Amino acid sequence: QTVPRAGLVHRIDKDTSGLLVVAKTLAAHTFLVAELSEKNVYREYEAIVQGSLVSGGTMDAPIGRHPSERVKMAVVSSGKPAVTHFRIIKRYRGLTHVRVELETGRTHQIRVHFAHKGHPLLGDPVYAGRPRLPKGASPELIHALQHFPRQALHARRLTLTHPVTMQQLSFESPLPADFVQLLAELELDMRQ
Repeated sequence: QTVPRAGLVHRIDKDTSGLLVVAKTLAAHTFLVAELSEKNVYREYEAIVQGSLVSGGTMDAPIGRHPSERVKMAVVSSGKPAVTHFRIIKRYRGLTHVRVELETGRTHQIRVHFAHKGHPLLGDPVYAGRPRLPKGASPELIHALQHFPRQALHARRLTLTHPVTMQQLSFESPLPADFVQLLAELELDMRQ
């Protein structure tokens, strides 16, 4: 009995770090996919976005294929419903560290919503365009920003119901070293 998609219940974007759900059996896969579609799986991310966000909020904008660049997704009226909630963790010089909760799970949802809002994820090779370097940033911070190798996005927390025991399970993945180092550079820059 083969499990579809090698057991992957959902995906995370290439170069996004963190948690991913993989089912071992067909029954578990079927159950978890249904739980995800019924919005019974809690997913929380951390990201660093360009610009200074004033406050947290909710982005409710449909996502579908970009009308002219087929490899990209975009906010389009004909897209599928997509809802992203976010809260500010900390503001830095020209950047904001945010906590993000997904209500839906569209392809590139977090990246597309923040880019549409005018605050693309730092290091996003597809949606960010040219990096905006904060005015007055230290040479060390500028170097760190220019050399961050991926989009600054991490799947931090996941809560779901176990498909066999029906027990509520919660998992957390600490921020990876590159993300921690970037936050340390941002903190240092704030003190100058």
